[in-house]
Order: sequence, then C-alpha cells, then structure tokens
Amino acid sequence: MKSGVMIVVAALGLVACGPGQSPERGVGFDDFSAFELDRARREAALSAPRESIIPPPQVNTIPGPVGGPAIPASELAAAGIGQTPENSALDPERVAGLDASPTNPAPNLQNNPGISDEQNFDAVSGRETIESDAERRAAQAAAREEIAPTAVPDRPRDTGPNIVEYALNAPNVKGQEWYSRSILAGQNRFQRNCAAYPTPDDAQRDFLARGGPERDRLGIDPDGDGFACGWDPAPFKAAFQN
Repeated sequence: MKSGVMIVVAALGLVACGPGQSPERGVGFDDFSAFELDRARREAALSAPRESIIPPPQVNTIPGPVGGPAIPASELAAAGIGQTPENSALDPERVAGLDASPTNPAPNLQNNPGISDEQNFDAVSGRETIESDAERRAAQAAAREEIAPTAVPDRPRDTGPNIVEYALNAPNVKGQEWYSRSILAGQNRFQRNCAAYPTPDDAQRDFLARGGPERDRLGIDPDGDGFACGWDPAPFKAAFQN
C-alpha cells in the first residue's frame, strides 16, 4: 500500500516539472522561451568582436553642449577649426612653413651676412679661384703689422719692505713674543691705529718701514711678535712649501 502511494506522488512531481513549466518564471520572464531568447542575445553580445560593439565615431561633427546637438562641419569650417593646408584660409606661406616634410625644406641661410660659409666647400669653390685666393693672401700679408719687441721695464727697486721675504725669514709664529714692547702701549691705541690700514698687509708693510719689528712707534704690535695688526706670516710659509 505504501509503495503505491509513493509511486503516485512521484508521478505528480514529474508532471509539475514538465516542458510546459518554466524554472525561471520567478525572475521576470513570462515563459522559458523568452528567457532563452534573452540569454542568447547576451551571449552574442559578449562574443561579438570589439569593433562591432563600439559605435563608429561621428565624422565632421563635434559634440555640442551637454544635452545639445553636435556642431556641423560647415560651422566648424567657417570658424577656422579643423582646416588643412589645402582648404585653409590662412597665409599659404605660413601654412607651408608649419608643414615639416621633405618637400618643405628649411630656409636657405647661406646669404645671411651674419653667418660665415667659409667651411662650406661648395659655396667657397663656386666663388673662389686659385688667383683670387692668392690675391687675398697677399692683401692679408700687406695688412699685417709687425711690432718690434721692446725691453721689459725695470721694476723700481725702492718698493718698500718686502713682507713676503720677512714672512719666510720670521723666527717665530703669530702671538709668540719676540721683541720687547713698552708697557704704555694700550689696546685703544692699537685698535685706533690699525683701523687706518685697509689690510693687514698694508699695516705690516708700514710697520716695517717705520723701524719694525724692533721698534713699534704706532703701537700696532703690542704683543711683540713682530706682526702688526694681526698680520700672520703662516699663509706665506705654507705657499712657499707647496
């Protein structure tokens, strides 16, 4: 009895899933054939070449404002947009100058007086001959001016103390007392008198000319090292050793 009931239930289930029923009716389709048709269209769109999907670009038009029509090619031509050298209303020479091609070579600048063509064999050979070259060389030789050598002027011997020689022969270094100085030499006098010299070299030269290093008449060597106004012989010695 139970087996008979089960057979009846199974038969009813097969009838419910027969070809007349669509498993996809719950997804927005009226019947199975409409679903199959839509699926076939989607598969065809995915498998089609890319060129057939992308629409061809508009020719001779430019998209207008958002939501507006495209701009016709005639209006673009009237405004001078999209012109080519053949149909442009611009100056033909200016247009040709912008078109870089083998048929549009660069301007010939050989006749420019500011540019020499002496290194151009074709240009020189076209206007020069052996005779003209000889004449030019003769003219250059005639215009040559020879200056007779003269004796080098003698250097004046009385140029004052030689601070380079003094630096190389100095027995001490800067700051090392070597000569006695008066206790009356003050710092104020030292600063005031040293301020009158443009450079320490000038101060040392004048210091030696006034009897230094033994004597310090202006008080510009108060520490008695023989170097006035902070002058240092070390750079001269280093340069001589190198």
